[in-house]
Amino acid sequence: MQNTIQNFLPQQYDETDQKPINHNYLSDQFADYEDILKKIGEVVRRGDFTLGRAVDTFEKRYAELVGVKHAIGVGSGTDALFLSLKAIGVGPGDEVITTPFTFYATIGAIVTAGARPVFVDVREDYNIDPQNIEAAITPRTKAILPVHWSGKPCDMDPIQAIAKTHNLHIIEDACHAITASYKGRSAGTYGTFGCFSMHPLKNLNVWGDGGVACTNDDDMANKMRLLRNHGLRDRDHCDVFAYNSRLDTIQAVVADHLLDKLPHITNMRIENAKYLDEKLGKIDGVTIPPRDAGDIRQVYHIYSLRFERRDELQIFLENKGIDAKVHYPIPMHLQPAAKEWGHKEGDFPIAERICKSVMSVPVHEFITQEQLDQIVDAVQEFYA
Repeated sequence: MQNTIQNFLPQQYDETDQKPINHNYLSDQFADYEDILKKIGEVVRRGDFTLGRAVDTFEKRYAELVGVKHAIGVGSGTDALFLSLKAIGVGPGDEVITTPFTFYATIGAIVTAGARPVFVDVREDYNIDPQNIEAAITPRTKAILPVHWSGKPCDMDPIQAIAKTHNLHIIEDACHAITASYKGRSAGTYGTFGCFSMHPLKNLNVWGDGGVACTNDDDMANKMRLLRNHGLRDRDHCDVFAYNSRLDTIQAVVADHLLDKLPHITNMRIENAKYLDEKLGKIDGVTIPPRDAGDIRQVYHIYSLRFERRDELQIFLENKGIDAKVHYPIPMHLQPAAKEWGHKEGDFPIAERICKSVMSVPVHEFITQEQLDQIVDAVQEFYA
């Protein structure tokens, strides 16, 4: 008999909390929770828990931040991807080109929208390789879905050119990439939709799940607003039978509160990542992915490098109280859920090679200089 699938997250939280240097910094970030609770108290008094005033306020500020006409709050980053695909008309029989090196949600959104993901290998910077996209296009291709992994924007100029030539939509998975930019434009503004996540460990986060879909297309914005709220144009008229994926008013309050802190959050992550790049890059056995100077702003939702003897090093670091995580050890085409597509090891060699050696250490805004040096010293000790 198959074992019952249990909630595995509480144990994971407990294990992480035991490490002095860890990825979970939320108690520090929300030390001012009483200020947020006061704002939430206003929501309780008004009772506008679903698509209330705070959602409108947050959406307006978020659109201004990203530089788009429309920001639509939804239930999660995954829902932003899924609803974006539905808004452009993706359904059974369609194909969506994407990367095998991503979080499960990217592929889950494509599959639950009714389409098949068509994988294209990545470059050494972990992002989809535009040179491989055109060969993957078929008459069934509906969209290209690039993932701005770890907050580094993909190479969008050639991706846009390919999409224009073949009359394809671009849906950007910018869930890692709030305030990241490519050649002066924000990630999430190059496609029909840009999709963002506000999961608790994202750079802009809430007290649960939340997401945003951004677009400059008025018609697409209207479709998204219908799709997230049962297809309702108003209380009494349903234009299309749809979904329930509204950003909670309470989560909008939390997100709006964090917007003021976002510049500091982002700048500290960039500063900490640059420091570790400089120090760890001098150690044999450590490979830093290519960094683009000048025209790319990477915001380091994840600080991820490649390490020789990765699994041994991970245990070594954890024994020293350093929360070293693997994001992620198995590429999407080799996951059990992907068996029906018939992929095998060797199909996407760069993604597979990255998965076998990649590992992340914390660079969030509450990591101290002393802790950064502890990470460096521990890695040096291991390879010595």
